[in-house]
Amino acid sequence: MIAFVSGPVAGLAPDSAVVEVGGIGMAVQCTPTTLSGLRVGQQAKLATSLVVREDSLTLYGFADDDERQTFELLQTASGVGPRLAQAMLAVHSPDALRTAVSTGDEKALTAVPGIGKKGAQKLLLELKDRLGEPLGTGGPAIGTAVTAGWRDQLHAALIGLGYATREADEAVAAVAPQAEAAEGTPQVAQLLKAALQTLNRAR
Repeated sequence: MIAFVSGPVAGLAPDSAVVEVGGIGMAVQCTPTTLSGLRVGQQAKLATSLVVREDSLTLYGFADDDERQTFELLQTASGVGPRLAQAMLAVHSPDALRTAVSTGDEKALTAVPGIGKKGAQKLLLELKDRLGEPLGTGGPAIGTAVTAGWRDQLHAALIGLGYATREADEAVAAVAPQAEAAEGTPQVAQLLKAALQTLNRAR
């Protein structure tokens, strides 16, 4: 198992980063929140989980060990593969997920693309004894913080992808109506895609 990768960031994309390790570029799939903390040319250390398939080896990267452990625990539920687990972490922090599961918050899970009402109910049952109790004190405040910080997360992700501050400001403003119209926590991954489309049209 590759527990982590450490080295200079050689490249960034909307859903992945390339970290140079011993002269080799390691492509690592990451959430927008994790990507927003990375900068091309700067040192980075990502906790990782290697997913092995018959036709591929995919490395998923996380800001810390808690995210990685939650990613792996989520996949113990039936029907949850690495992409859905990553989507859940793109929308919610590990502690927010623990809070949602421990309180039976179905709405929090259906905020994740690919999870419907029945799927959320099934996940709540399967994950209840697996994720553990929230580490923080008061889960709802976590969701509020994420909601309030989507602009900062999105702006940082765009800067990390090489866009100028002015371009990032304009893209954030362009997707603001979409974020404000969304029910619950704005999904930064979807907003990033929309922002990139806006920037591509402007060029």
